[in-house]
Amino acid sequence: MGSSEKVTEVGKILLDKKQPLKDRFRALFTLRNLGGEEAIASIAACFDDKSALLKHELAYCLGQMQDPQALPHLISVLEDKSQEAMVRHEAGEALGAIGDPTAIEILEKYVKDPVIEVAETCELALGRLRWLQRQNNISNGSTDESKTTDECDLPDNPYHSVDPAPPARVAAVEELRATLLDENLPLFQRYRAMFTLRNLSSTESVLALAKGLKCSSALFRHEIAYVLGQIQSPASIDALTHNLRDNAENPMVRHECAEALGAIATPEAMDVLQEFLSDPERVVRESCVVALDLSEYENSGQFQYADGLKCNSALFRHEIAYVLGQIQSPASIDALTHNLRDSAENPMVRHECAEALGAIATPEAMDVLQEFLSDPERVVRESCVVALDLSEYENSGQFQYADGLSKVESSVHGGVAAQEQTVSS
Repeated sequence: MGSSEKVTEVGKILLDKKQPLKDRFRALFTLRNLGGEEAIASIAACFDDKSALLKHELAYCLGQMQDPQALPHLISVLEDKSQEAMVRHEAGEALGAIGDPTAIEILEKYVKDPVIEVAETCELALGRLRWLQRQNNISNGSTDESKTTDECDLPDNPYHSVDPAPPARVAAVEELRATLLDENLPLFQRYRAMFTLRNLSSTESVLALAKGLKCSSALFRHEIAYVLGQIQSPASIDALTHNLRDNAENPMVRHECAEALGAIATPEAMDVLQEFLSDPERVVRESCVVALDLSEYENSGQFQYADGLKCNSALFRHEIAYVLGQIQSPASIDALTHNLRDSAENPMVRHECAEALGAIATPEAMDVLQEFLSDPERVVRESCVVALDLSEYENSGQFQYADGLSKVESSVHGGVAAQEQTVSS
């Protein structure tokens, strides 16, 4: 099946309002990974849906795709006052994520929007675009300004998400925590501290982030919940549960807390989600449905993507292996190993399976790669060399990857971020 046919097939699932929401989410994140004009059009066609949660994720995915062809669709959503606040907010954030300076004018228009979450989001998106412009100008020598120490050697993002702000320089957790919680500082500066704390991914940094769930801005609390879902640490369960159980909390925050719990996927987290399947707030109960699906996905060892390694198209199997490498879940090792060991498999697919195993970086995955260091296919044996080097790097303590896309169905910015990684802000 060609990529165009695949987009059409998956797009039908997304557009079909009779399909279970969890299946439509899976279709959405598949389209995000396929990319291209047709995929963007299929995603944008769903902005008339009644589910604010789904529309929020549509905007999130369009931003993560970073394709300027999505700009007109996102601008239309931002300008549409009939759309829910969480949907307009996500459209504004996506405009910043794409990184195209042509979005500055429309963002400036809405930075004073009466809906505070929309206004704050546009402020952040403008901050990101202007920061990108400044870095580009410095890099190409079109300004006399030089990079400050604070902008050099910024920490890498192990989650591969396109964030609303760049990370701040690495500092002591206590220093970053102070910046995070100082509500007198610009939101952009506090977000930068937030993403550095996330990238550290230590229990200490998780607990520091959890304090942010008590800050006054609903947008800020929503983003805190999103990054806690990316980290997937059980240390954040109590804080996320507290905000989810608070009926006075903004629904946008409660939904993100639910999705974060789904990404954490422990029995304790799943028990909490069960409590809210009949919540009066539609976005909360739908988030719990999707989050429980994500939890099952996390714990079952069954990846709908792994099944794609059996499809007819070698190009499609190659892309499936790539996505599984992004997810980095040990649950996909058996499927990737099967295709790598199949000497009749297309070398392009086998090479991608090897690199995915290198990204997963468990001892089991590394043992498999050792088998193919002398493979007759040059591209396969070279991929194994590179993958083993990646595995060694992953496990060295220099750099921590954590199931960034893991959630292809998370990928809900939230958290149904993570599934793709997701899921959103």
